[in-house]
Amino acid sequence: MKRTPPARRRAQTAAQRGTRRVPLAILGGGMTGLAAGWASGLPVFEAEAAPGGICSSYYLRPGKPGRLNHPPRDGEAYRFEIGGGHWIFGGDTGVLRLMQRLAPAKKYERISSVFFHEQNLYVPYPLQNHLRCFGREFRSKALVEILTSPKASFKTMAEWLTQSFGPTLTTAFFGPFHELYTAGLWKSIAPQDPYKSPIDAGLVIRGASDSTPPMGYNTTFLYPLAGLNALAQGLARGCDVHYGKRAARIDANNQTVVFQDGSQVKFESLISTLPLNRMIEMTELKLEEPPDPYTSVLVLNIGGVRGERCPPDHWLYVPSSRAGFHRVGFYSNVDASFLPRSAREPANRVSIYVERAYPGGQKPSPEEIRDYSGATWRELQQWGYLKDLEALDPTWIDVAYTWSWPGSKWRGAALRALESRDIQMVGRYARWTFQGIADSIRDGLYVGAANRP
Repeated sequence: MKRTPPARRRAQTAAQRGTRRVPLAILGGGMTGLAAGWASGLPVFEAEAAPGGICSSYYLRPGKPGRLNHPPRDGEAYRFEIGGGHWIFGGDTGVLRLMQRLAPAKKYERISSVFFHEQNLYVPYPLQNHLRCFGREFRSKALVEILTSPKASFKTMAEWLTQSFGPTLTTAFFGPFHELYTAGLWKSIAPQDPYKSPIDAGLVIRGASDSTPPMGYNTTFLYPLAGLNALAQGLARGCDVHYGKRAARIDANNQTVVFQDGSQVKFESLISTLPLNRMIEMTELKLEEPPDPYTSVLVLNIGGVRGERCPPDHWLYVPSSRAGFHRVGFYSNVDASFLPRSAREPANRVSIYVERAYPGGQKPSPEEIRDYSGATWRELQQWGYLKDLEALDPTWIDVAYTWSWPGSKWRGAALRALESRDIQMVGRYARWTFQGIADSIRDGLYVGAANRP
C-alpha cells in the first residue's frame, strides 16, 4: 500500500536551509495524525523516532534493559504498550475494515472487575449491576439508594456520582476510585462520559439477586494480532512521515512551526493532533478563559512469573492501593502473544500494566518513580499476582485524561482561536474529549480527505 504523496516533492524546496514551505502540514504521528496523512498525502511531523504515539507497542527481553521497536526473531520478549492497555472499541464499519486490512485483529469479550483488596472481593464491572456480590445489608441499602435517590441539579462529578449511585456505593467505590483516577479533581470538575458507568434500573434490580449481561461501551474490543505497532506502521507506510520533529514553538501569525532541532516549517494551513493546552502554550495565544484541567498518568509495564492468585480479568478498577495506583491490567489475559514465546504454552508468566494518575504535568522525580515502582511490585506480589520480576518499565503520559471545569468555555475559545489562524485541531487530545482509537482514526481520515491537495 506504499504511495508517493504529492506533498513530498513540493516540500523538498525551501526558501533557506532548514526551512520547508508546505501548503498544509500535520503535527503528530499518533493514530489520528497518521490517518490524516494516509488520507491526504500531506507531510506528517512526529516527535518520536517511531509512529503511533502513546498507541504503540514495544518489547523488552526478560532481565534486560532497553526497549525494542520490533519483536526479536526468537520471540523471547514481553510486548508492552507505551500508554498501557489500548484496546480498540466501537468504530465505524468502514474504519474497522481499513484497520483489519492494515493490521488483522482479533475480537475479545471484556472481562473486567472492581477489586476490593481488603476483602479479597472481585465484583464484575459495572458493579451497580452486580450488587449480589455484596453482603445483604450493603446490597439492600445500595439498591434502595440507587432507585430512590432524588435527582437534583449538579455541577461536579462528585455530585453526579452521589446522586446517581447513592452514598453507599459512592463511599465504597466511586468516591475513592475517582479520587485516584482524577488525581483529586473529582470534587471540582464537571461530570464527564456517563456511558462509562451506565445506569439501568431494571439491570440494577436484577443484578441484586441474579447475573446480568455485560454493559458499557467496551463489552467487546479488538486488538491487532501483531500488536498496535502493526496498525501504526501500516498507516505510516502510506504517509510521508518525518520523525524526530518535536514542535517547540508555533508562530501563528507568521504560520511557522519551529522544531527543537532548529528546523522550521512554514505553512498555509496546519492540522494538529497535539494536546489543545500545549498548542495554546506553543502559539502563545491569550485567552480570557482559564484552561481546563488534565491528569497525567505514570504507566508501569511489568512482566514476571505468574502468581497463584492472579485473576483472569483483562483489567481491574482499584479503589484503594497502598502505592496509589487505580487500575491494574493484564495484557497476557487478553492474549498470550504479550508473553515471551517460550512462556505462552505453559502460561506461567504474566504481563501487567499499572496506572497511577497525577495532577497535570506534576511528574515525579526519578527517585520517586523508582520508589513507587518498588512499592507497586511488592504490593502486586502480596496480592498474589506475581512471584518473581523479570521486567519493569515506567512510561510517563503527560496529557492522559482531559477534564473541564463546570461551565467552562475554554475548550471552545481555544479551538476558535486556533481555527482563526488556519490551525485545525483533530483527535482526542487536540479537541479535549474522550474517544477511542477507532474514532481517532475516523477523525483523521475525515480531516485528511477534506484537505487532500
